[in-house]
Amino acid sequence: MHTFSEQAQGVIELARFASDKGWLPATSGNLSILVERNPLLFAITRSGADKQRLTEQDVLLVDADMQVQGESSYRPSAETTVHVALYDKLSCGSILHVHTVYNNLISELFARQGYVEIAHHELLKALGHWEEDASVRIPIVPNWADLHQLGQAVADAAKPDVPAVLVRAHGVYAFGDTPDAARRHLEAVEFLCEYVYRLELIRNAGFVSP
Repeated sequence: MHTFSEQAQGVIELARFASDKGWLPATSGNLSILVERNPLLFAITRSGADKQRLTEQDVLLVDADMQVQGESSYRPSAETTVHVALYDKLSCGSILHVHTVYNNLISELFARQGYVEIAHHELLKALGHWEEDASVRIPIVPNWADLHQLGQAVADAAKPDVPAVLVRAHGVYAFGDTPDAARRHLEAVEFLCEYVYRLELIRNAGFVSP
């Protein structure tokens, strides 16, 4: 098992990657990497941190009760509740939450049916689906103001074979067994959200048949 310091550096690398993509605007989002499974301990970005200029002091070691371990004047994001719920349910080793225009648009467009279905696309392989007729449904949950309710909703919707959950008009939680897997899943889902949105536009304009 890796040390907290090693995992904190991993969080910083993930934050730089997502920031360079423009996926963490205005200090938004939160990123975590598992340190210990039992008892649960994980490294997570602090509340209000600028993810483009993250330092090790901006990454906190947090337990299952959202209590910061060690000395720090910072507090974890209130959305740490979602990370706890996902770590409790799944065997994931990293969770990435970002806010982008495309994942927000897709979550609004398909909110009523509760999922966006994506089929027959090459990038589904990045989510672990290699079948020729592969199809996935990425769940969409309401953006509950009660963050414990939000955490429970995301965890209830999350499935190991579809490693992402959209929160309506908010963002996406992507996860994986390792930080690299979580990053790959996030990048694939972001591409697919943009693809589906642009496809909807040209279909509605009559250029592509349904």
